[in-house]
Amino acid sequence: MLPRARKRFGQHFLTDAHYLGRIVSAIDPKPRDSMVEIGPGTGLLTTQLTSILEHLDAIEIDRDLAAALRQEFPGGKLTVHEGDALDFDFTKLPAPLRIVGNLPYNVSTPILFRMAELADRIRDCTFMLQKEVVERMVADPDTPDYGRLSVMLQYRFGMEMLVKVPPGAFTPAPKVDSAVVRMVPLAADRLRARDEALFGRIVAAAFSKRRKMLRSATKGVIGPEAFGKSEIDPRRRGETLSVREFVALSDAAS
Repeated sequence: MLPRARKRFGQHFLTDAHYLGRIVSAIDPKPRDSMVEIGPGTGLLTTQLTSILEHLDAIEIDRDLAAALRQEFPGGKLTVHEGDALDFDFTKLPAPLRIVGNLPYNVSTPILFRMAELADRIRDCTFMLQKEVVERMVADPDTPDYGRLSVMLQYRFGMEMLVKVPPGAFTPAPKVDSAVVRMVPLAADRLRARDEALFGRIVAAAFSKRRKMLRSATKGVIGPEAFGKSEIDPRRRGETLSVREFVALSDAAS
């Protein structure tokens, strides 16, 4: 019998064997991979991963589930780190890391931004998320789903939606569809802003007032001269700019 899901942790346990199999195939684990699972829950995905991996690290915030996992997986194949993935020190684990998990809906975006901070230590991430979040992650400029999350993640990762998962695959069933996304850090020669903190502030400002033109939305963050230097029309709206254009605007302002 599955433990009761806790609302405060946003828990929905993937229990459908078909979709579990598809996710494992998408991850394609190899025995010597350095892999960490975020939110293993009841351990159904964990079971399949540990049948292949020599060792798996897992981060579980629910102390009851963490204790149950330690009992279920004795013998050193699984190390359970009890705590919040947002606070976990991933530098303790050997790089390059492969990070996987069914991310709780209520903290998925902060975890994605945390992965961006850790990208230099990551080989890839394979996450299950709310489908509308994945659609935002992979969205193209000038589309309804394109926003701050799209720009900040596409600046750091190549991403692809792999599998769509219906609510009935979970216990309890969520009210939304889910999807699996793969995130692969871009190569070392990727496009980089000269001042990444400024780049982040410009992107945040541009999408904080979606209906406003850039010159109004970014007022107080950058000066008007940056538009001339970058050759970007200040009358455009943030959702029309590509990642490359945001970098150009940031570099012109730095």
